[in-house]
Amino acid sequence: MKQRRIIYVPGKNAKPPAEVHHGLLLRCLVEGIARHDRATADAISADEEHFELIAWNYFYYRKHQDITPELQWIDELLRREKASESDRREALTWNRRLVRSLYQIADSFPVIIPWLPETLRRNAEETRRYFHNEGGVAWDVREFLKRELREQLKSGKRVLVIGHSLGSVIAYDTFWSLSLQEQLRAKVDFLTLGSPLGLKYVQERLLGARASPDRRYPALIRNWMNVSATGDLISLDRTFADDFSEMLESGYVRSINDHCCDLYTWYRNDEGLNVHRSYGYLVHPVVARLVTDWWNADD
Repeated sequence: MKQRRIIYVPGKNAKPPAEVHHGLLLRCLVEGIARHDRATADAISADEEHFELIAWNYFYYRKHQDITPELQWIDELLRREKASESDRREALTWNRRLVRSLYQIADSFPVIIPWLPETLRRNAEETRRYFHNEGGVAWDVREFLKRELREQLKSGKRVLVIGHSLGSVIAYDTFWSLSLQEQLRAKVDFLTLGSPLGLKYVQERLLGARASPDRRYPALIRNWMNVSATGDLISLDRTFADDFSEMLESGYVRSINDHCCDLYTWYRNDEGLNVHRSYGYLVHPVVARLVTDWWNADD
């Protein structure tokens, strides 16, 4: 079996210091896998280098998140093994549906973004900052992941890139740049969590979006697995197999599988249910099964 490496690309917002963040993410992932397959959980946790964090957030925001208030909520998340009926109801409340509708309108008509409520506007502006590459920030952020991928793929390791939220967009653009601009001939597997890659606004701004058909898509992805929780306001379009069907038809990717039916996460903090939070995705049984199957797959 080839050596394995899991590379995690976080989403937007400031994060804890890299060492702390790495430990929390790995803890959630391993706990979820242990409930599914203890041997695989032990194998992954046996060496911290099996799980690599692309810590781009401090460079982008110039500050760290104080994670202390969240630690009790992460502990509570890990004490539970599934979403409660209360979680399920809250994921589908009318106000969440209203916010979702506003996001969907803004996806089709970005001109209204300045008039959105503050939280929605801030989320949209963070994404816009990346796509506008202000001060070359997008190039620099992608370079964090490029350096790691060049090293791991050159050494012959089998690599799974997990991209959460905006991190999935950064990963996709990095794949395009490595395969189309640097002509890197290798393959990685791709797991997206709570990803906005299904949005029209995002798709129209991806690297390669305006290129000729033979240069439109990255050739770096072997298998693409997409996980989206019910009520997640970032992954408005929860299925990617239809949006990226040309990649399948042209042979750029072997498979694109969406996992979103009746899928509920259960991370809570003092603000209530947050179905988009990375910790909630990583401990979820669907993610545990996907990562376990990938880890144990034949080369």
